[in-house]
Amino acid sequence: MVTAAMVKELRERTGAGMMDCKKALAETNGDLEKAVDFLREKGLAAAAKKSSRIAAEGRVESYIHGDGRIGVLIEVNCETDFVAKTDDYRNLCRDIAMQVAAVKPEFVRREEVPASYIEKEKEVLRSQALNEGKPAHIVDKMVDGRIEKYYKEICLMEQSFIKNPDQTVEEMIKEAIARIGENINIRRFVRFELGEGLEKRQDDFAAEVMAEMKK
Repeated sequence: MVTAAMVKELRERTGAGMMDCKKALAETNGDLEKAVDFLREKGLAAAAKKSSRIAAEGRVESYIHGDGRIGVLIEVNCETDFVAKTDDYRNLCRDIAMQVAAVKPEFVRREEVPASYIEKEKEVLRSQALNEGKPAHIVDKMVDGRIEKYYKEICLMEQSFIKNPDQTVEEMIKEAIARIGENINIRRFVRFELGEGLEKRQDDFAAEVMAEMKK
């Protein structure tokens, strides 16, 4: 059985992400040393170390979908101009831009979400839970669980990657860091949707974007 303490120790030793550590321990039946080797073989331990390095180069990628109905601009940073010009890096940036177009995140990571934003959401969730008839003494725990789910909806790094739903965008970025050999950081993005906020016919833009990615 993989425990939180085991995950914590493995994270401290390798610097890898929590989900990567949990997977490594599960794959190695809880053997810490084998789990360390597992992460090193995958390049994830090295990727974690690279994540602290300065990334000031990169590119601003654009993605336009549906004959101009959705547009995304995203800044993705790396360490060198050389890497920024490679096809691998450009494809990575495009994939991330398409993710933003399809899934509509509001923030890059949870640390950017204002506390007031979360408090407001907690109030709504708390009212919903009480209206559902849930006992008051478990409502707070339910709200905390739903807030975690909410982070996964609004934060780009915590969303399931549309090309591989079994991994998050953060995990996909770590794989790219290990593969490319430089730190990669999603700095910011902006998403435009034609007529957003106006009354209009509802289209499933996310499904369209995902279909285009499969071409």
